[in-house]
Amino acid sequence: MCGSEEQLFKAKIEGTEMNVCSECSKFGEIITIVKEEPKKPKKEVKPAQVEKEPEVVETIVSDFAEKLRKKREELGLDQENFAKKLNQKKSIVHKMENGEIVPSIDLAKKIEKLLGVKLIEEYAEKDISFKGKGTSSEELTIGDLIKVKTRKNE
Repeated sequence: MCGSEEQLFKAKIEGTEMNVCSECSKFGEIITIVKEEPKKPKKEVKPAQVEKEPEVVETIVSDFAEKLRKKREELGLDQENFAKKLNQKKSIVHKMENGEIVPSIDLAKKIEKLLGVKLIEEYAEKDISFKGKGTSSEELTIGDLIKVKTRKNE
C-alpha cells in the first residue's frame, strides 16, 4: 500500500489479499510472510540506432524581389491589383519588390501559384556532428567551437 520494499507480508485488508509491509499489515490480518524472490538484474536497453534523414528546409530565393517584379509586369498587373489577388496591402507588395521584406513561405507559395514563378528552393540540411578533442561523447566544449570557428576563418 505504501510502496515500501522491505519484508512483505500477505495480509487480508478489507476483504482483499495484498502484499504489504509490516506497518501496512496492521490495517488487516496477516496471512503469511512473502518469500523474497531473487531479483533479476535489469537488462540494459540500448537505444536503437536510427539513421537521421536530412531535414528538408524551404527558403526564399535570394533574387525573389527581381523575379516577382519582372513576372508581375510581364502579366500586366499593377501592384494594387496584384496585392488584392494576394489578399495583401499594396505596401507589402511594394516592400517585397524593393527587397525590404522577405515573404513568408506561405505567401511565397501563393505568389508562385499566381505568377507561375519559382520563389522557394528546398535543400537538405546535413547532420554534422563534431567530436570534442579528448572527449568520448558527441558533446562540444566552448573551446572546440572556437577552434572550429577559427579554422573556418583561416
